[in-house]
Amino acid sequence: QVQVVESGGGLVQAGGSLRLSCAASGRTFSSAVIGWFRQAPGKEREFVAAIRWSGGSTYTADSVKGRFTTSRDNAKNTVSLQMSSLKPEDTAVYYCAATWGSWLEVPSGSRQYDYWGRGTQVTVSS
Repeated sequence: QVQVVESGGGLVQAGGSLRLSCAASGRTFSSAVIGWFRQAPGKEREFVAAIRWSGGSTYTADSVKGRFTTSRDNAKNTVSLQMSSLKPEDTAVYYCAATWGSWLEVPSGSRQYDYWGRGTQVTVSS
């Protein structure tokens, strides 16, 4: 059974940095795509970034491009989301999700992901 678990959330001041980690288990990741989403109170779940396990190509939403970077650690079977220059509007619950398949383009829709973590809270104070 596939399990996805996020960690690393917390409270940070505006302009600061935070690193989230996603640990996945239960299935080989050779054709997996790992995505990051976030959801602020009263808002829709929003795509943040994703990475192909094989090859390591990434796709980042325009709203965080230049500030957020996702990467993988093959040996540890983990994916990280490095967040810098954080803004109060980045405050949300951040989710890690996994999907498998021969995606021609890296999926950015929440419905395209099959397995989800429970989320980790990120709060950015002004």
